[in-house]
Amino acid sequence: MKKMLILSILFAFVLTTSAFAVGGDVKWFSLKDGMAKAKTEKKPVIVDFFFGAGCPRCEKLEKFIYSDPKIAKKINDDFVPIFIDLTKPISKEEEDLGNRYDYKNDCLMLFLDYDMNVLKDPSGKKMCFIDHIEPDIFISYLDTMKAQMKK
Repeated sequence: MKKMLILSILFAFVLTTSAFAVGGDVKWFSLKDGMAKAKTEKKPVIVDFFFGAGCPRCEKLEKFIYSDPKIAKKINDDFVPIFIDLTKPISKEEEDLGNRYDYKNDCLMLFLDYDMNVLKDPSGKKMCFIDHIEPDIFISYLDTMKAQMKK
C-alpha cells in the first residue's frame, strides 16, 4: 500500500511539473523545428531557457504571461516560440545558443530574428527583467519586437 501511495505521489509530481513546462496555450517548438519554421515563415523568435518550479521568473512568466490567452495568441500568431527546458539535459545546439548570449546555465529569454540575431528595441536595448513583467508591458514589447522585424 505504501508503494502505491509513493508511486501515486511521484506520478502526480511528474504530471504537474511537465504541465508547468508547457506554458499555457503557447505552442512551443524545439530549437531545431522552431528555427526552421521561423526561416520559412520569416517570423521573429522567442527563445525561453526555462527552469520552471523554483525559479521566480519562470513561475511568474507561466502564471501571468504564458497563461494569458491574449498573450498566448499574440505569441503564437506573430512569433515562433522555442522552449528550452533547463531541468533536462540540453542539446549542443541549445547550449551553443545560450553561450552565444551568455546565459550562464540560468533562465533567459531571447527575442531573435529568423537568422538568430538578437532583436532590440528602437533605443538599442534588450528586454531585461529580474523576476516579473507586467502583462501589458510584455504585450507592448511583443509589438515592438514584431515591428523591428519589418525594418
